Amino acid sequence: MNFLETFRLLLAAASPSGYEAPEAEVIRRLAAPYCDKIKTDPMGNLICRKKGSGKKLMLAAHMDVIGFMVSRFEKNGFLSVTNVGGHRPARLSGKKVRFPSGVRGLLFERAEAKFGEKKAGETKMTDILLDIGATSEEEARKMVRAGDIAVFDYEAEEIAGDRLMSPYCDNLASCAALLCAMSQVDSSENDLYFVFTVQEELGLNGAKGAAFSISPDMGLAIDLTAAGDCPGAAAGEVRLGGGPAVKIKDSSVICSPAAIRHLRRAAEAAGVAYQDEVLLAGGTDTFAMLVSRGGVPAGCVSIPGRYIHSPAEMISIRDAEQAAALLAQAAKTAL
Repeated sequence: MNFLETFRLLLAAASPSGYEAPEAEVIRRLAAPYCDKIKTDPMGNLICRKKGSGKKLMLAAHMDVIGFMVSRFEKNGFLSVTNVGGHRPARLSGKKVRFPSGVRGLLFERAEAKFGEKKAGETKMTDILLDIGATSEEEARKMVRAGDIAVFDYEAEEIAGDRLMSPYCDNLASCAALLCAMSQVDSSENDLYFVFTVQEELGLNGAKGAAFSISPDMGLAIDLTAAGDCPGAAAGEVRLGGGPAVKIKDSSVICSPAAIRHLRRAAEAAGVAYQDEVLLAGGTDTFAMLVSRGGVPAGCVSIPGRYIHSPAEMISIRDAEQAAALLAQAAKTAL
């Protein structure tokens, strides 16, 4: 399976937290040749099982993305929107969005919000309006309705040879890498559960339910991590192009030593150069697996990324491909 081709297919179906069904359907079709059984649980998690006689290994990538929801109709056809997941309102003005219906629009700041006089942390989603081209409230109500969801409307671009610049590398790059890993696992002693989780951006909700029902012997997440190679970046030493990272700590979890050892051994066996990750802020589905039931040894493979939660996130394609190779070896290595 080709990483970049897979990513582009997933990007076309990008779906915000709570509305992941279109994305899940694309992943189901791509995963079907590489697993024995696929099911959707009551929360919407897509669970792809590759049966083995050994211990249960859960590999999780969240398939939800951040987005927007129409909350109120304003005068002259403009819309108020609320966030679905984490946004920085100060950075949203001038950004394009699209609705599943095909309606498109542009986010902009209210004049009275006086963005120029505020610090970044002082801006709010209520300072933002959405212009969908309607000339009246009546026309706008014919185009969308309260509760409709939208996502960033930008294409994936290859730049500087190895770099991918696109919305939703977080976390569709990880979903693509996990699918690629599935395609590289012919057989394993482990009983494998490749899980594409929902509502991670709202609090790791999907992974909590999936981990409880699967009850794995070990859990491994894959997600983006903030690269520290930008000038002034408040992050650790992880850099783009340095290979996938094995998480040691973030603000929600200290990864299990057993999981860290498993990933490092897998990387060495696969010939994958990896980085050690200490993330200063943020968390992943790792935490949800770690605290499930009586506790599960859990770890995480991270793809280094810049400008996370923006329409122009940036990763190294090679890092993502190597993350897939690392995960495939981890899946094949007996627990």
